[in-house]
Amino acid sequence: MSANKKVLVTYASKYGATTEIAERIGQVLGQAGLDVDVLPAGHVAGLERYQAVVLGSGVYAGHWLKEAANFLESNESALAQRPVWLFSSGPTGEGDPVGILDGWRFPDNLQPIADRIKPQDVVVFHGKIDPSSLHLGDKLIIKAVKARTGDFRDWSVIEAWAAKIAEQLTTP
Repeated sequence: MSANKKVLVTYASKYGATTEIAERIGQVLGQAGLDVDVLPAGHVAGLERYQAVVLGSGVYAGHWLKEAANFLESNESALAQRPVWLFSSGPTGEGDPVGILDGWRFPDNLQPIADRIKPQDVVVFHGKIDPSSLHLGDKLIIKAVKARTGDFRDWSVIEAWAAKIAEQLTTP
């Protein structure tokens, strides 16, 4: 796939941390010479223009946000016809994000769709919790599950993953 291919980086984000991850992935892909659109999943009209898709979501209680889940479900056949990468953003704290989530990599309810799409890769990135920006209900949940607050995103890991995608898309 040559470098002039059009790539969609789309996402669902509740408080903006996943938006920032998607934007950084888009920057890395753009720096590699790819033509990139970074859009919220609810704002994507169709996939005809795109040769590849990166889709991500913030994770809450083992589930993707509705906007990303709906995008995956409603675009399944189009996604199955092009290279797709999936990422989740969520766990906070130190160590391997999949380890923090007890081996969780992707929402169980969406796994059958992912199995049919056959993504190139599925990753989990550390997330960010800023208590000052949370709605009351989320503050109570964070307190109840004793989630660590702060920004645990590892930009070098995110950029390296995006660089791998760029390499796959620009290598003939």
